[in-house]
Amino acid sequence: MQERDGSKEEEELVTPGEVLGKASEFKAGRGAYVAPHGNTVIRTSNVSSSFSRTWFSSLVFPFKRPTVEVTGHKAHGAVPEPGSIVIARVTKVMVRMASADIMCVGPKSVREKFTGSIRQQDVRATEIDKVDMHSSFRPGDIVRALVLSLGDARAYYLSTAKNELGVVSAESTAGAAMVPISWTEMQCPLTGQIEQRKVAKTESS
Repeated sequence: MQERDGSKEEEELVTPGEVLGKASEFKAGRGAYVAPHGNTVIRTSNVSSSFSRTWFSSLVFPFKRPTVEVTGHKAHGAVPEPGSIVIARVTKVMVRMASADIMCVGPKSVREKFTGSIRQQDVRATEIDKVDMHSSFRPGDIVRALVLSLGDARAYYLSTAKNELGVVSAESTAGAAMVPISWTEMQCPLTGQIEQRKVAKTESS
């Protein structure tokens, strides 16, 4: 914990889409937002590699709610390995596969370029033959995935088949950070438009 400008500050690593706290207890500062659909939590909105979470609790105005801010965290090189959880940005979606650039391995950023592939059979655990890749991911989506193995052409095979894996951050056509409303849908807070995704389940979902 550090003290700065009359405030107390605590830091820890978080990833995109992670719940930071209840809106009734904290104010959303830089890099955070309040989910609008009765979901009284604050989530990270940045899509950088990794983050520091900071509470600014005013000592001068003790009755004010602390502010939660999310700031960029200095990159530390990391290498994906089978069994590790990664954060990746989807770059291309095809009929049977989606490609993604791996940005983080656990809480650590990567320094080299690592490519991942999410195959149709690894998107979810049930009704695999009915998976529609274009309804599961879109280019630009940030996903949390499990590394299965090193596949072809040095692309890691990734899986989002567990409930806690999948899309954690997505941008709508209107340019807004979309809000999960179910395990298969996300909604634009500006237009109300609903889009299909393989959504990662969070603590509040």
